[in-house]
Amino acid sequence: MAPPLIQLNEIDLSFGGTPLLEGAELLVSPGDRLCLVGRNGSGKSTLMKIAAGMIEPDAGERFVQPGATVRYLPQEPDMTGHETVLAYVEAGLAPGDDLHIAARLLEQLSVDPAAEPANLSGGEARRAALARTLAPKPDVVLLDEPTNHLDLPAIEWLESWLGGYRGALVLISHDRRFLENLSQTTVWIDRGKTRRIEIGFSGFEEWRDEQLAQEERDQQKLDRKIGREEDWLRYGVTARRKRNTRRLAELQALRQARREYRGVQGQATFSAAEAEKSGNLVIEAKNVSKAFDDTPIVRDLSLKLRRGDRLGIIGPNGTGKTTLVKLLTGELPPDSGTIRLGANLAMATLEQDRAQLDPDASLKDAITRGGSDMIDVGGQTKHVAAYMKDFLFTPEQMGTPVRALSGGERARLMIARAMATPSNLLVLDEPTNDLDLDTLDVLQDMLGSYEGTVLLISHDRDFLDRIVGSVLAPEGGGVWREYAGGYSDMLAQRGAELGKDKPKGGKQKSQPKAKPKRDTNNRGRLSFKQKHALETLPGEIERLRTQARKLEERLADPDFYSRDPEGFERATTRLGEIHKALSEAEDRWLELEMLREQLENS
Repeated sequence: MAPPLIQLNEIDLSFGGTPLLEGAELLVSPGDRLCLVGRNGSGKSTLMKIAAGMIEPDAGERFVQPGATVRYLPQEPDMTGHETVLAYVEAGLAPGDDLHIAARLLEQLSVDPAAEPANLSGGEARRAALARTLAPKPDVVLLDEPTNHLDLPAIEWLESWLGGYRGALVLISHDRRFLENLSQTTVWIDRGKTRRIEIGFSGFEEWRDEQLAQEERDQQKLDRKIGREEDWLRYGVTARRKRNTRRLAELQALRQARREYRGVQGQATFSAAEAEKSGNLVIEAKNVSKAFDDTPIVRDLSLKLRRGDRLGIIGPNGTGKTTLVKLLTGELPPDSGTIRLGANLAMATLEQDRAQLDPDASLKDAITRGGSDMIDVGGQTKHVAAYMKDFLFTPEQMGTPVRALSGGERARLMIARAMATPSNLLVLDEPTNDLDLDTLDVLQDMLGSYEGTVLLISHDRDFLDRIVGSVLAPEGGGVWREYAGGYSDMLAQRGAELGKDKPKGGKQKSQPKAKPKRDTNNRGRLSFKQKHALETLPGEIERLRTQARKLEERLADPDFYSRDPEGFERATTRLGEIHKALSEAEDRWLELEMLREQLENS
């Protein structure tokens, strides 16, 4: 077995209060494809910085093989002191490295080497930092959220490059598809501890759920054992005569184990404040065009969105996704064509740019926008402190200034602000940035039960596959085309045409090939979206049945109509809607189950 390139042993680190890391371990060997996973705040980035030698732990040992080169990609690269992007990238090269590789990588990543670092957008800065990290071809690459602010072509290019990279790779990412395609080993950081499993991220979540279920069973056994011992202490005949000091000591040890147990961190519970239903027609675009400085952004677009539709908008940075959304929502007038908005629209927007947050505002004022202490969400009035708990903020953080929040906390804050606005049309611009995977799951569940319409701009392929019913993609020259299904379905329909949207430079073919991606749309198997529906529909069916039973019980009250005629009418209408949705869900599940059996038997 080859000696490790990096090894961390018994790492302890605390910033006061509960330790962040306790006895954490990390082993990186040549050729490893390793991902660090865990909740926001679990210590992933901190452990990676310790591995990079940027942070000194309180205790423990760090070993780096003599002569091994290690490069680290931070979440927020510092480019000060460099006149051009090329100078910044070249400064990361070691003596003897090929200087030309810096320019080649910038070309492949579509970054102007002569640009001033201060003038770069977030996505350009991230691509420049990637070029600086990858150019030396180090023995170990440590990448902290490398896909943040990258568009889909850049993400796919990075996957391809890393797929052929021969050094060791350590990843932190919220992008499920990225982790599934690249990782072979997973290190889970949970409540200060690290656990390593020799499987990639694709098998991690099932394994983690089994571990947590076993942990819950163990705690239940511990509680029952403590209960039995306490009964013996109070009521046992022997105990009344003479205390058994050994059993007393064992009981104290059991109680101490229960006190020291760090339970699993609670999950966020997102819920949107929904307004009254919109009309059936939400947005209708007819032959819409828009150009800036003679450059077409949208050309001859016709599109119709109905209530409940979920439209994903994708494309390289700079293709006009935000402009397109502004056209569709009426914020920007078209040069030609017409935009018709439906009746009774109430829109809430989650913008990608967090600069709109006042850094000096308190967390409470940022959520309520300086309003009262009470928030109406989902028909319930909540105190802002209770609402904050749903997004994993503590009441003690109410006065915390926005500037003191982490990237993940700011992401949750932006979602909390958007969800507090009553809406029947949600416009989400890159909502997944900086969210951990568990919080992403909660956001997906919330959007799945949201009864309004969703416009989603995203570069997260897995998130698109799980959420949207159709995808709008740029075809060049301002032409946009709508594809049925999620991102994977769009790829199957477009095929090789997607390559037109790859980063410029024509060097892609010379890069080593990435390992083959899972084909979720092959004939002979269910697509990712179909499998997801087959797994989630039973829960949706049960939820609808529960709602129907509750309404039927209310309507069975003989005094209901005379007491509240309008309420009786609303309940009757709602019951009809639920029965319709239930019938559709049951039919869909039966159709998918029959298809699954047919494919398995073929």
